[in-house]
Amino acid sequence: MTSVAPTNADLAVDPTPGGAGSPAAGSSRRFQLNLRESGIYIAFALIIALFAVLTGGDLLQPQNISNIIVQNSYVLILAIGMILIIIAGHIDLSVGSVVAVCGAITAVLTVEHGVPWPLALLAALIAGGVIGAWQGYWIAYFGIPAFIVTLAGMLLFRALTLTVLKNQGIGPFPDQLRTLSNGFTEGYLGNVGLGDALGGADLFSLLVGVVAIAGIALTQWRTRAGRLRYRQTVDPMPLFLAKIVVPSLLVVFVVVQLARFRNLPWVLVLLAALVLIYSFLSNRSVFGRQIYAVGGNLQAATLSGVKVKSVVFWLFVNMGVLAALAGVIFAGRLNQAGPTAGTSFELDAIAAAFIGGAAVQGGVGKVVGAITGGLIMGVINNGMSLIGAPSEQVMLVKGAVLLAAVAFDVWTKRRAGASR
Repeated sequence: MTSVAPTNADLAVDPTPGGAGSPAAGSSRRFQLNLRESGIYIAFALIIALFAVLTGGDLLQPQNISNIIVQNSYVLILAIGMILIIIAGHIDLSVGSVVAVCGAITAVLTVEHGVPWPLALLAALIAGGVIGAWQGYWIAYFGIPAFIVTLAGMLLFRALTLTVLKNQGIGPFPDQLRTLSNGFTEGYLGNVGLGDALGGADLFSLLVGVVAIAGIALTQWRTRAGRLRYRQTVDPMPLFLAKIVVPSLLVVFVVVQLARFRNLPWVLVLLAALVLIYSFLSNRSVFGRQIYAVGGNLQAATLSGVKVKSVVFWLFVNMGVLAALAGVIFAGRLNQAGPTAGTSFELDAIAAAFIGGAAVQGGVGKVVGAITGGLIMGVINNGMSLIGAPSEQVMLVKGAVLLAAVAFDVWTKRRAGASR
């Protein structure tokens, strides 16, 4: 066999775990970014900057930031469940109809039968779980493709919605459910009077922001320490610090703006809790690793002892519960459950997952990425509305962004394959 001397390209990445490589290689990698992981966040920042300029700064006004979060909350909740299903290599086209039927169940129980709202909310979540179990059984244990099962579910549960509502809207909802959808936290610790920058900001909300920043720093530090402990390569210190500072500045800005308006929306508190829970589930739990294994290589996962059918089944149960929660929030925001509720929500959730970095083939994706993808869609909707763009232009831009995100994913895979 003929030996070949290593080239500079070969030295650019040290294959030894924890190895530093040559000095030249270290300098060339000093500020190198993983485009597949970081590209979505860079794109998000550029989109915000673009619409901030086009709207004359209106996009970043406190009230408008609050509106973006509240108006897109149900899509973000759906995106959390959808990203997990896509990571496992499946799809769910029924979530919009599940949103509608679970909102309808809540309306009938609270408005027509006087059931206390906590029990009605619980009943809706149980109904969503049962729907997810129904679909999960056919997909996981009977072997019907998820596309077909959920396409049938989209029609079945829309018909069930019309039946439950008798083809008419039902409302108004109890004040507590409306508060969950549209309400804000109280000013528990009073306001801060520090000039234009923090004038009128709620102190409690600011403390929540400080805790969030501490959480970001702690998570990044623990991840880095864990990789060093196992002698894996880590980002250079400047890049590591940037991954802490940039998200922290974003959190500070958003929290201060919300605190100056009407404090933190309750639905944002709910979303933050869901992101923390599901990020831990996907990154730190055995079940989360099994999800990635199923989507990354189904045969290898099966041979490794992963109970593939059980994993897929519970993913769809989880999706049903999250769709039910999104349905209650959406109905509470509108103050009524309607026959057309949830229309096209499945498309928004799927788009959020793919824009957020999910791979078409499965095995790749993050909860935070799906939330970012959903916020990108929300900013596009809001920004183009502020500049008075017609609806057809909004759809054109959203479609182009989705296509670009998937094309970027395919391009990075080909680029990585060609470099091996």
